[in-house]
Amino acid sequence: MRRRSLLTAAAATTLAAAPLATGCGPSSPPPASSGGSSRRGHLTYGVWDVYQVPAMNRAAREFERTRPGVTIDVQLTPNGTYWTKLRTACTGGAAPDVFWMNGGNFGLYADAGQLLPLETEGSDAVLRPADFPADLVSLYRWKGTQYGVPKDFDTVALWYNKEIFDRAKVDYPDSSWSWQDLISNAQRLTDRKRGIYGVGAPARNQENYYNSIPQAGGWVISEDKKHSGFSDEHTREGLRLWIDLIHRYRASPSLQQMTDTDPTQMFQSGTLAMTYEASYNAATFYRDRELRAKVDVAPMPKGRHRASILHGLANVVYARTPHPELAREFVQFLGGEQASLLQGKYGTAIPARDGTAKPWAAGMPEFDLQVHLDALDYSVPYPSSTNTAAWQHKEQMWLAKAWSGDESLTGATDSLTDAMNQLLAQERKGRS
Repeated sequence: MRRRSLLTAAAATTLAAAPLATGCGPSSPPPASSGGSSRRGHLTYGVWDVYQVPAMNRAAREFERTRPGVTIDVQLTPNGTYWTKLRTACTGGAAPDVFWMNGGNFGLYADAGQLLPLETEGSDAVLRPADFPADLVSLYRWKGTQYGVPKDFDTVALWYNKEIFDRAKVDYPDSSWSWQDLISNAQRLTDRKRGIYGVGAPARNQENYYNSIPQAGGWVISEDKKHSGFSDEHTREGLRLWIDLIHRYRASPSLQQMTDTDPTQMFQSGTLAMTYEASYNAATFYRDRELRAKVDVAPMPKGRHRASILHGLANVVYARTPHPELAREFVQFLGGEQASLLQGKYGTAIPARDGTAKPWAAGMPEFDLQVHLDALDYSVPYPSSTNTAAWQHKEQMWLAKAWSGDESLTGATDSLTDAMNQLLAQERKGRS
């Protein structure tokens, strides 16, 4: 499942489920290891992406190879049930010893004391922050304490179909493109007789408007996590780009069309000339041999600024694991150079550790994947708070009204701002 879909599913799960029960708090010591020694024992490792299982298994086997008496069981949970199952398991004291975490859900689990703190200094350091992008490290830090080791990262870029461009006699996109270039060329590429649109403009946050908002100089949430930025005029400018591509320029399918058929699937089937996609979809496109020869990637067109949202997963340790020392050691290994290189070579995501991303790009030489790596230089952090999923649910609801034309952008963003500010106030009240 796309990570966007996971975040959306998480929002629904979060709203439907009871509050996450508190486990061992950050100041509470974990239970003593039943294995006696940190060098022996059995760990479970919870993941959700079937395409990354081979890389995770290779890393687990390498960890076992140098540690006699240690076994790692990589447990794949179906994408649609990962967060529901994890919530229940954490509350019941039976979560995997180590598991994947994303930015949209991290605050809930950290605030509930379900994650084990990870040292960042001294001889016991599980990770050294300087080895990873700073925004990813801070994404998994809560109230000054680190709880996650960055595993991989995602940036966003403009993917395009060379065959459609050639037929329309349009030059391929490059780093010089502006928003106006995107608009004018998307209009030229639109061919309704063939059922082809120039670009997909869905109401996706990570792939679309979380990029255009900072490109326009806007913001989603204040640094102190107290205020919504959706009523800021620059934020609205970043949102209006997509709405205009649908309604004003008629260069994108409607919201209903993109709800019926996912825009990424439209791109794969040849009915979209361009699509904004996160780096993890490169492997999906590469596995399709026919599509592989037709598509490539370029930097996102520039607005007032150049920007790409930065998100990525982390490996975290369950607070009630019976093997805290071994689990910390495994997480430290997963964030190390050896495991990161294995992930880049055999996985589908870009390793988060600095200097280990080249095998990921080299494994798909037909694509100019350096574009996704270069986006780190102008990346902006993924917006989050304690209960990100709750206000993202409101975000999706109100922005869909603007995308469809049922509500003005000003009216929708004003309503969203009010709803989001109320939820952020509830977060602060809950922490007090």
